[in-house]
Amino acid sequence: MRLLLAHNYYQLRGGEAEIFETEAGLLQSHGHRVIRYTVHNDAIDGMGRLEAARATLWNRQVYDALRRLLRAERPDVAHFHNTFPLISPAAYYAARAENVPVVQTIHNYRLLCPKAQFFREGRVCEDCLGRSVALPGIVHGCYRDSRAASAVVAAMLALHRARRTWSKMVDVYVLAMTEFAREKFVEGGFPAEKLVVKPNFVYPDPGPGTGRGGYALFVGRLSEEKGIRTMLAAWERLDGGIPLHVVGDGPLAATVEAAAGRRAEITWLGRQPSEEVYRQMGEAACLIFPSVWYEGLPRTIVESFARGTPVIASNLGAMSSLIDPDRTGLHFEAGNAEDLAARVRWWLAHPEAHGAMREAARAAYEHHFTAEANYRQLMQIYETALRAQAGRSIS
Repeated sequence: MRLLLAHNYYQLRGGEAEIFETEAGLLQSHGHRVIRYTVHNDAIDGMGRLEAARATLWNRQVYDALRRLLRAERPDVAHFHNTFPLISPAAYYAARAENVPVVQTIHNYRLLCPKAQFFREGRVCEDCLGRSVALPGIVHGCYRDSRAASAVVAAMLALHRARRTWSKMVDVYVLAMTEFAREKFVEGGFPAEKLVVKPNFVYPDPGPGTGRGGYALFVGRLSEEKGIRTMLAAWERLDGGIPLHVVGDGPLAATVEAAAGRRAEITWLGRQPSEEVYRQMGEAACLIFPSVWYEGLPRTIVESFARGTPVIASNLGAMSSLIDPDRTGLHFEAGNAEDLAARVRWWLAHPEAHGAMREAARAAYEHHFTAEANYRQLMQIYETALRAQAGRSIS
């Protein structure tokens, strides 16, 4: 199969880029011809504000370039990952003009929320969900703390809602998330029959670890929405019950550093290469995942399961369905440090449960999150898109 994979890289590399590259490699390893089309947000630095705004709504240059590429390569399917902001929804129209079916992977809530997180001022926020124009997002400057920038994102969403781009120009949406997210997109007006949940995967398989390190582990961005303050407050209550290793960097790095300075059981390791992250995960007794926003499908949890490490996570959004309580981990009330501390105390008091939980976590990975399972799903998704294109041709 000939496949066009397209992605708009952010200036700060994140999980979406890794998924795009890993998925492309997986497809190539199965003998498919993969044509990559990428742009990078570094290009925005050379644009004026008006030019960047126009490109976000409809990038004519990308439209023309994609049409030329599609005409030359004749892929069977065009599969888009991130299109925001520079690829823009114009890319779908380019594919449709060349009679190429369109698949769009959704990595976050951008098409429903200008900030893409449903999170504002330290709490979950759904004020823009289902609105024809995301006015609250503009008023609160949700995108980059800027009303002007938020207005551009809201205008893009409103324009393409009015043009029915989201419902008419995409054949299949692939939610690299959970059923929880699918329900939010249906609530936001997206056609349910086009929304397919396909979780992220870990490739290559790092294999199960031993869990003998005797510490709890956090891996991720050190920011408000990740529940860092909740986790640190819980460790104050635990008062040395179990060491905590913190891997990552971000706006709350100084807060974590200060907590590590006060408490000997907290170790801040900063940003680490993937090999060290996997080693830490394999040796950890459990992973702590205290997010206070919905999340999409956290790769950290999938990686932890691959290493056979159970997860103690907030009972919110994606985490509610990803964690099977008392099997693959434990739940606690999001934002509640005392409840998190109580669940960690339970964990420490029941060492007999740890082995079975590690086996269940690894089994969850093997059943849902392997490369082969995802490859089979991808092929089914592409076949669905091809059938949709064939149906248009007949009609």
